[in-house]
Amino acid sequence: MRLFHCDQCGHLVFFESVHCVNCGAALAYLPDCDDVGAMAASDTDSPLPVPGPLWQRITTKGSSSGQRYRMCANRDQYQACNFAIPADTPYTLCSSCRQTLVLPDLSVSGNTFRWQKLESAKRRLYYTLARLGLHPDQPNWTPHYQFLADVPDQPVITGHANGLITINIAEADDDERVRRRVALHEPYRTLLGHLRHESGHFFWDKLVRDGGELDSFRQLFGDERESYPQALQNYYANPPGYERWSAQHVSAYASAHPWEDWAESWAHYLHMVDVLETAASYQTGLSMGEGSPAVTMADPFIQPAPSFEDMVAQWVPVTLLLNSLNRSLGQHDAYPFALSAGALQKLRYVHDIVRRPHPVDSPAANVLTQPSAA
Repeated sequence: MRLFHCDQCGHLVFFESVHCVNCGAALAYLPDCDDVGAMAASDTDSPLPVPGPLWQRITTKGSSSGQRYRMCANRDQYQACNFAIPADTPYTLCSSCRQTLVLPDLSVSGNTFRWQKLESAKRRLYYTLARLGLHPDQPNWTPHYQFLADVPDQPVITGHANGLITINIAEADDDERVRRRVALHEPYRTLLGHLRHESGHFFWDKLVRDGGELDSFRQLFGDERESYPQALQNYYANPPGYERWSAQHVSAYASAHPWEDWAESWAHYLHMVDVLETAASYQTGLSMGEGSPAVTMADPFIQPAPSFEDMVAQWVPVTLLLNSLNRSLGQHDAYPFALSAGALQKLRYVHDIVRRPHPVDSPAANVLTQPSAA
């Protein structure tokens, strides 16, 4: 994630910030201009269609000059959002929160905190999709979400079906997520990773199936028409060793089925662009030692877009630095992967598809303005 600065005092602030720690200004992320703005209460209330207090950006920076906003309703009530909404739109929830159709029961102890963590990860995914030109503000271009808790004899399975992503809220508990990671012999398991992976299934439908790319996909990833339930059953009954999957896949789970291979590659590509944007924002330059050329991190969202080869040339040293810093703090590797030539070929495929223009292809559908509770 790139760095942001407070409009009022210029101090460093972050994507998740709600107040400037230096001057105390209220902050909000403004999706309409892709920036974090310092906000001041307006002296007028919101006109119809949604009454309520209005806010205005303190400066006229960028495209926000004169624009008035309302804070997402989930901010004041639950401290679960920091997005703002243009005042002339008929919603109480921001474009990210409106994607969540079903909430867990917030009267249950701990569920509000779990939901807050899920929404925070989802906003970061929203940001990356927007920067890639994938229209997360358009209902026909975004998955929707339900965040559910296990009930007796009905465990919640995290997954995607027909545009709806289901996340088991137990994944928001660090101890439970680590328990599952260890039980499944996974090197990496995060909320953001789950969301990126499941969004990959949604975008397979949009960009591959509906985008006329089935033949090219099958040539590289395999035939997705093979039985998916049987493939997963085979995978869990006989988990592959490193030598069986590493030459062609980014992870062991990617070897289970072509759909999972795509989703894991998709998630990995989103990891890559987010980390590289962060490194570039800090003006990171690296050398691997005496005689090695220096590498300067470039913003992956600049135009014209960097080549895939340039991104990989930056990715390798920055992940080595990241892991070395983690080890210096006594932590496990933040990036526990080694990309083979076969895995890189699939990441390049994702890169090529993502970087094409993706115009909005149908009128915006009606969207729920308030999620229901499970």
